[in-house]
Amino acid sequence: MKVKMTVARAMVEVLKSEGVEIIFGIPGAAIYPFYDALYSSDIKHVLVRTEQAAVHEASGYARTTGKVGVCVATSGPGATNLITGIATAYMDSVPIVAITGQVNSSLIGKDVFQEVDITGATAPFTKHNYLVKDPKKIVRVLKEAFYIASTGRRGPVLVDVPIDVQMQEIEFEIPREIEIPGYKPREKGHPLQIKRAVEAIEAAKKPVICSGGGVIASKASEELRILVEKQKIPVISTLMGIGAISTNHPYYLGMIGSHGQREANLALRQADLLIVVGARLADRALGDTKITDNMKIIHIDIDPAEIGKNVDTNIPIVGDAKYVLSEINKRISEREEFWAAEIKAQKKILPDDGKLHPYDVLREISTQYDGEYIITTDVGQHQIWAAHHLYIKRPGTFITSGGLGTMGYGVPAAIGAKFGSPDDEVIAITGDGSFQMLMQELATIKREQVPVKIVLFNNTRLGMVYELQKRRCTGRFIATCLDGNPDFMILAKAYGIEGMRLESKEKLKEAISVMKSYKGPFLLEVVTDPDEPTIP
Repeated sequence: MKVKMTVARAMVEVLKSEGVEIIFGIPGAAIYPFYDALYSSDIKHVLVRTEQAAVHEASGYARTTGKVGVCVATSGPGATNLITGIATAYMDSVPIVAITGQVNSSLIGKDVFQEVDITGATAPFTKHNYLVKDPKKIVRVLKEAFYIASTGRRGPVLVDVPIDVQMQEIEFEIPREIEIPGYKPREKGHPLQIKRAVEAIEAAKKPVICSGGGVIASKASEELRILVEKQKIPVISTLMGIGAISTNHPYYLGMIGSHGQREANLALRQADLLIVVGARLADRALGDTKITDNMKIIHIDIDPAEIGKNVDTNIPIVGDAKYVLSEINKRISEREEFWAAEIKAQKKILPDDGKLHPYDVLREISTQYDGEYIITTDVGQHQIWAAHHLYIKRPGTFITSGGLGTMGYGVPAAIGAKFGSPDDEVIAITGDGSFQMLMQELATIKREQVPVKIVLFNNTRLGMVYELQKRRCTGRFIATCLDGNPDFMILAKAYGIEGMRLESKEKLKEAISVMKSYKGPFLLEVVTDPDEPTIP
């Protein structure tokens, strides 16, 4: 039955029909009709302090729940402030629907106040976007946006709605099905290619599986574990693939790449078959490791554009990782020996010199929490420390910006993750450089009383670049010393957040215990040596 209502109210009704319970955003003049309609709904709105944080919080929510995250902004600078967050979601295949207000449709193209071509600006890094000028199309467009964001290789979709369109009246009716001509994501891999993959795995003497973020996105971790244990295949992962299999699993060797673990890179160099699942193997994933002519490659990915893009592939399989791995498991036999046992045994033992190192902190967190947490990280040295030293027990509990490498991601992602999974402990791992990109989200934490924990490594440096300048620029340091850092304990107190500064190893266990037992938001500042290397 059709009901008359404004486009703004129809937008809210579509969100409700998609099961949306929470959105993140900031209102403005060009989006006020939508906010007015939102007032009467049960959808929770989280007021952020900058629009970029809105996308990151929607991302943390989406990656924790598997649902589509929703963020909202007004026109002009509100919309452009979303751009970094949208690009971050695009690179990491996170399902987001971003709704933006636009100036009056009759004024578009006239450079009026707070006008910007946000659909044109975001076209390169959205799965799709829409400028809705016909009010009758709003329901179909929003339904399509959710469908596109959540199917195939997931990603962000932007819907831009002029203010006058939001105010017009339409006859509202939810379509039963969404059919988009030409958009047919392929989930089932070709049976012949799957048969070839099984034969190649069984013929290989030194196979290696590289797990990427696609394993986690498709919820294929159990299928991966079955294949790994059946064939006793060592597993290496990309940054985005951490947690696809427990990092304590006996066949897991660590993260590969330029900042990867030695054992993982060594296994990749020795392998005669590489099975890539849900990863694109970009430059940082491969690092200095060259794919030799003697190594065969099976590449499983739901996005055909990724197969063969960075490495030549012998057996391409386009399909959902969960389905393809399940089919392989039905046909694969069992292997008797784990060929990488000697490599696994070479794991580096880190020294205990009495000093407080970041890896000490992360390992103590792992011990006291026993992996029962969701971790978010920012980008920099602390991201690599976390990737190497934290125990990640379950898939989807290591949330980071992999493809774009966006500083400022960690804290807002933690806020979104906590809203998505309120019963889980959520810990943001950050550095003093990244934290200060979006530290105003402490206000969101205070306003919403979000009980996230923040571990802030303070080395008064932009550590990753500082280390780069030290090694490659003969110590000619420029623009990497953060001498103007605030007192982070006073800052936390100003927002009503409890905090503690950790400066010595003697207080380590106590500090983690205090953080763990505290029921509200908590900031643990860890004073770190500026010359602490990314990889010891």
